[in-house]
Amino acid sequence: MKVFSNTCSFDYSWEEVSAANWQKYSPWNNKSTHVVSVDTLAREVDPQTGILRTERLIGCKQPVPDWLKTVIGCTDASQVLEVSYVNPADKTVTMVSQNITFANLVRVQETVVYRPLGAHQTTFEQSARITALCGGWQRIKNSIEESLVTRFRENALKGKEGFECVLEMSRRVFAEEREKEQLRNQKMLA
Repeated sequence: MKVFSNTCSFDYSWEEVSAANWQKYSPWNNKSTHVVSVDTLAREVDPQTGILRTERLIGCKQPVPDWLKTVIGCTDASQVLEVSYVNPADKTVTMVSQNITFANLVRVQETVVYRPLGAHQTTFEQSARITALCGGWQRIKNSIEESLVTRFRENALKGKEGFECVLEMSRRVFAEEREKEQLRNQKMLA
């Protein structure tokens, strides 16, 4: 098993980050073109805790080495199950993702947590546990795990850049909506 971890911060409030998180794979993010679909499977609020729990199925299209395609007869399409928890009391967003595709060959479990770092800053903590499941072939297991850790490392910067675009656009859209609402209220008072 190999582990990847990454921490960074965003100069946006936790409220802005938690709201924009739902747009992370939208056209506003030109760095997440590998995500081709996001389907919400379930969403519920726990009446006791107020925690929003959401299950999403994320469809991706990522290059797979030709040798692997030949050996196992796969395509570039894959699916990931994401379960997220938005805790407004603790001000945390926790997302836990697990690959569905190739789960019999490699298990990738990723956890992401957003929490406030101050009034106008939010920290992002990411960790991934990668385990190749190919029997006793230690060199192959190590090679697969190392290549996936490298991919996580390369994608970390792209992910931050892409989410920065989403946050910027989200802030702009919310500001425009607030402005429209103020104009509507002014017209009602006039």
